[in-house]
Amino acid sequence: MKRVLVTGSSRGIGRAIALRLARDGFAVTAHCRSSIDEARQVSSSVLQFDVRDRAAAKAALEADVAANGAYYGVVVNAGVARDNTFAALSDEDWDEVLDTSLGGFYNVMRPLVMPMVRARSGGRIVVLSSVSGVMGNRGQVNYSAAKAGLAGAAKALAVELASRKITVNCVAPGPVATDMIAEAPLEEMLRLVPMGRVGTPEEVAATVAFLMSDEAGFITRQVIGVNGGMV
Repeated sequence: MKRVLVTGSSRGIGRAIALRLARDGFAVTAHCRSSIDEARQVSSSVLQFDVRDRAAAKAALEADVAANGAYYGVVVNAGVARDNTFAALSDEDWDEVLDTSLGGFYNVMRPLVMPMVRARSGGRIVVLSSVSGVMGNRGQVNYSAAKAGLAGAAKALAVELASRKITVNCVAPGPVATDMIAEAPLEEMLRLVPMGRVGTPEEVAATVAFLMSDEAGFITRQVIGVNGGMV
């Protein structure tokens, strides 16, 4: 059974992705920063660490690989939003969003890439970006910068790993019915969505599941929008 890690999988989109991949036959390891009970409801295999903490991530992931072998797939999903106009952003708002998304990408993938390469079994890496990283969004300069950076990092890594039969792609959701948009101005948001509704976590998970499948073996270096036609 192929092993897959899904970061930030105790709730929302990450939870939906982990459950879908388990249903598709992958051995899923869930990851959380603090919500350990919720993560255990997703999978019996759970890693707990803050993706911003490089030493903690390295220690947890290297120990896991030593005990259980390399991952076939990784879904880099952990992220946070701290929305405000640029002039009103605090240093903490900027640092937390960038450190979680971009720092988290590095801190998680750095210990995992070479074991995947050495396993010589190919593999799948899917990075959760956002429509905000593609088109920019008022009040989200920090979030848009982080998500655009993830797309660039994924595209560059895709080139490096293509000869190893490891694909690297981004999925860029639009507004999705999770806690993250619970307090967002929904009416204003939906004016930007041609389909006139928010997406579901399961719709995003279905796209990730396809990219993790054997059928997606010739798809790499792509950013795939799940956004109701926003871009």
